[in-house]
Formats: sequence, C-alpha cells, structure tokens
Amino acid sequence: MNHPVASGKPAILTVDDDPGVSRAVARDLRRRYGEKYRIIRAESGESALDAMKQMKLRGDPVAAILADYRMPAMSGIEFLEKAMDLYPVARRVLLTAYADTDAAIEAINVIDLDHYLLKPWDPPEEKLYPVVDALLEAWASSDHHPAEETKVVGHRWAPRSSEVREFLARNQLSYRWYMSDEPEGGRLLNAAGEDGRRLPVVICSDGECLVEPSDTELGRHLGLRTDPSENFYDLVVVGGGPAGLGAAVYGASEGLRTALIERTATGGQAGQSSRIENYLGFPDGVSGAQLAERARRQATRFGAELITTRDVVALEINGSARTVRFADGDTIDAHTVILATGVSYRRHPAPGVDDLTGRGVYYGSAVTEAARCTDQDVYIVGGANSAGQAAVYLSRGARSVTIVVRAQSLEDSMSYYLVQQIERNPRIRVRPCTEVIGVEGEGHLEKVRLRNNATGDEETVDAGFLFLFIGAAPRTEWLDGVVARDENGFVVSGPDLVVDGKPPSGWPLDRLPHHLETSVPGIFAAGDVRSESAKRVASAVGEGAMAVMLVHRYIGQP
Repeated sequence: MNHPVASGKPAILTVDDDPGVSRAVARDLRRRYGEKYRIIRAESGESALDAMKQMKLRGDPVAAILADYRMPAMSGIEFLEKAMDLYPVARRVLLTAYADTDAAIEAINVIDLDHYLLKPWDPPEEKLYPVVDALLEAWASSDHHPAEETKVVGHRWAPRSSEVREFLARNQLSYRWYMSDEPEGGRLLNAAGEDGRRLPVVICSDGECLVEPSDTELGRHLGLRTDPSENFYDLVVVGGGPAGLGAAVYGASEGLRTALIERTATGGQAGQSSRIENYLGFPDGVSGAQLAERARRQATRFGAELITTRDVVALEINGSARTVRFADGDTIDAHTVILATGVSYRRHPAPGVDDLTGRGVYYGSAVTEAARCTDQDVYIVGGANSAGQAAVYLSRGARSVTIVVRAQSLEDSMSYYLVQQIERNPRIRVRPCTEVIGVEGEGHLEKVRLRNNATGDEETVDAGFLFLFIGAAPRTEWLDGVVARDENGFVVSGPDLVVDGKPPSGWPLDRLPHHLETSVPGIFAAGDVRSESAKRVASAVGEGAMAVMLVHRYIGQP
C-alpha cells in the first residue's frame, strides 16, 4: 500500500484486494480530490488498519473510507467496524460488484453505513463524485476536528498524577505525559510558571494551565458534558457501566428523555478490561474501552445526555418525582430512576497498601499502567475474569506476571478460556492458597510480602507493580433508608422483595414490584449493584434493556 505521510490534509482511504481496482479507485479519487485530500489506498483490511493507527497517533484526520465488501481475509463490513473505533466520524462507503441487499442491510445495522456503492462507476462524474461530494460536505460540517493534544506534567509515583492519566485515558481524551523531573517536563513547568511542587499540571490545547485539577475541572475544560441541560427527565440512569449504558441506549432510542450520570468515565470496571473475549458478537474479542466507547456513541446518537464527573450522593422521593442530588447540592428530577452503579474493588487491608496506592499499587488500571510495566515483575491479586484478563495483557511486556489467589485454583472463579490461556503462557504463574500480607517501598512499591495459607510459610519478593482485583463492594451507602438492600449492601429488587405473596413494608401500590423494581416504585436496579445478579457484562447489558421495558410499564400505569 502507499504509506501515509503527514501533510496536514485530511485523508480519503480506499481498501480493495484487487490491485487493478484499487489503483483505479485511487486514480479516480485523486483526480477529483487530490488537491484538498490525501488519497491513501490499501489492498487488505489489515494493512489499512495499520496505516490508520499510525495516522491516529499523529493526529491526522480521515474524512472518508471506501471498502470493498468481498475481501477474503477481512470483509469490508468487518474492516469498517474496526475502523470506526479509530475514526468514528469518518464517512463509510461499502463497495460491491453487484447489488447485494443482505450486505447493505447488514452494513447499515452493524456499522451505520453512509452509502452503498456499485462498481464500476463509469463515468465517475455521474456515479462516484456526487456521492463522495455529499459525504465530504457532511464530514466537513461535523465536529470532526481532533482536539490538539493535552499535556500532563506529573511525578511518576504521585497518586493524583496516575489518577489524572487514568481519567483522561478512560474518557478517550488524548494526552501526552511528561515527567516533571525530565528536561521537557521542566521546560513546560517553567512556561506555566510552576516550580513542580504542585502536581500534576495539565496544559490544555488553548494554553490554559490547570494545577492539581479535579476531574470536573478536567472534564469541563476538555469538552465533556458535566451539567444536565434540563431539570426534569423521563429517566435518569445512575452509573455508566454496561448496565447503565444499555439502559441509556434503549431508553433514548425508545423516545424517553434520558440522562446518564457517571462519576468518572463510562464503562465501569468492564471499561478497564484489556480484552473481553466471551461477549456475544465479538468472536475476536473487544477491549472494554472499545465496547464502552461504542455504547457511549450509540447512546448519544439516540439523544441520551451523558453527564460525567458528577457524584450522586442522595436519592429522594418527592411525590411522583424521583430526585437525584449531586455532591455540590444541585438536583435533577425524573419520573423514573435506574440504579446501575455497579461495584468497586474492595480495599486491601494489608499494611502499606494504602500508603503505596498510586505508587506502584493500583486497583484495576492495568491498561493505563501497562507501558510502565515493561521488563518488570508484576503481581496481581484476584481470581475473577478481570484479574485473568489483566494478567494476559500485562504478560506481553512484563518480565513476569504472578497471580496471587486464596483459592486452590482459578477454575472456581474464572472463565475456562482464560484459565487455559494462563496455563499456556510461560510468563504467567499462579500462586494458589496465597495472600498478600504487606507491601514495602521507599516512595514507591519495591517488595511484596506473601503468605501461603496452606503451609503458613511467608516470603518477601521483589515487585515493581501490584494490581488488586479483589471482591465487589456496591458502595450504596448513599441509598441507606431509601431502598431495601441486603446484608452486603446490594439493592434488593423484584420477587426478592416479596415475602409470602406480600409486598415490602411501606409499598404504596396495589400491585407487586416489577422484576427489577426496588422497594420504591419507579426506582429500578440493573447490573452488578443488584442483589443476586449474574456479575457478567452481557447480563448487565440485558438487565439495563429490561429495566427500560419496565420503566415504560411504570410510566404507562404506575
């Protein structure tokens, strides 16, 4: 293929496995659009994706993508689906040699196809250029221009510096990281008038400097929606994990005025997963970030408001309205609320962990910190899928990865496919019947203390990084006295509220609670926060969709 060279021009990319057709397509496009656009051609989906990844890293825009439908290694639809993750607003055209209605329908459903074009297009002045002209005009009028790169200057082992990097990464906000004690970082601090005592310093593309910014400050300056546009909604979804995103997509697509409130970033714990391989419809796997970003785009396309960096601290019942109160005192009202706040990792009680969190000890965060783990000895605590996915991902660069688990094996708590991958990976070893009893280090993690619970033996090992994936805490204290919860804090719903055929105490309606409805009519629970839920991504998405169906039923007849 012709390799892209940065020129400042947006690109039109064409992919066709037939070299003659590929050259002809590029020739016709170059003749018409060569002055304003770079024409890039590829003869396979893989080579085209490689080129697009390079362009994405450089910040080069792509205006339109034309892909042949029947390519042997990767079909046009498969290629365009992957290309969407890199350039979601590029216009997408599927090329085929003959009319194929099934292909067109599939493309519209899977990749939101912009146009379906038959080849050859002779003459191009009548059959090709009018189509491409319209697509380029639509692209030029859209908000496609990537924001100039944000610069973050921080200390390698400062917890807040790590939190800012994770916030930006999880919200798909591009940034470049500079160490405060290296020359370029020092130059940036000097330009910002800072001496490095207050970190991190975030330098926005407009030149404004944010010193030790909060997540809300970051979100507002970098273009995230942080405030609702209305005071009253049909549906407010609290939590932006798979269940919340599923509810937002189905709620907005079915005409409900929908707002989703998320404290940090959409995706929840699933959004931090390096690769989910057992999610329906993704045979090659999908990263949690990709899945969350697709769902976010889908929800906003249907009109849902996604409001980030707002912490919900209370839920109140005011007549027929359900009031959601934020930490700053602001409120919004709704007919209905879906609680989809998921779970958080439990704090590890071992001595030293709290002091070194963000300094080599991390809860989740494997994807964000992976680059720093190169040639390091990494330890992971946990036996569920999130721990296994992190181990496989980190093993690509780490010198060694050790999974520490209290159980006798991983098989009781981890999916079979992950157990098999771990057993075949020479860089990963599992230490069963073992727990972390302490961590040590001067300013950052250096050693981990382990105890074998079967033998009582204790050992201190060198470690550069420790990732914790333990337990599931629902963090529902803010719901105390509002809705019924079980002894572990998970929200009780539906049939679990009914005892001897009777509704819960204080239930005001003649009917029994709907399946996902809580002890308060019009408030529903979906996903991991719900008591007795399946704790899987697919089931959480399904519950979010089901909750919307029950919201319609409640609004129609409370």
